[in-house]
Amino acid sequence: MRGYWPLFLALLSTAAGNPAVAGTAKAGAPEQPLARYAIVETAPVKTSIYLGSVTLDAGPFVRDGQTYTAIYTARVFPYFFFNEAGRMAIDVPDASLARLSHGQSFEFAGTAIRSDGRIRRLTGRIVPLTDSTGKIKVRLVVSGSLVLVFDSTYRLAGSSQ
Repeated sequence: MRGYWPLFLALLSTAAGNPAVAGTAKAGAPEQPLARYAIVETAPVKTSIYLGSVTLDAGPFVRDGQTYTAIYTARVFPYFFFNEAGRMAIDVPDASLARLSHGQSFEFAGTAIRSDGRIRRLTGRIVPLTDSTGKIKVRLVVSGSLVLVFDSTYRLAGSSQ
């Protein structure tokens, strides 16, 4: 599910540019505490399907405005003809990043846009474990009756933990 994690990272970075969320700076030294949310890395994830599995891998999620984006690939075993790639976009308002900075979880929504232009809805929940890591659950709507659920972890790319 690395594809979803970059979106999460992008979502987190939105708050970095908002002075209302970023906090106050010390005299002589500009401070941007939420800048650490600009890039989010996620671990690849795997979920089971009927007689197979789906592995989701996404590059780092980078925040631009209030949206995290990342490139993803999904591999379906043994049904390789269902493999796909595309771009994920997750909306994370500054208020959600402010909640995260206080150790509170939040929910998000977004889209996965396949390389052929087909759009899939996704929703999820972020649960922080430390200042720089946590759990993420993503629900990807493949069709009206098929929703893939991925559980993974995230790490803020700018942190040392």
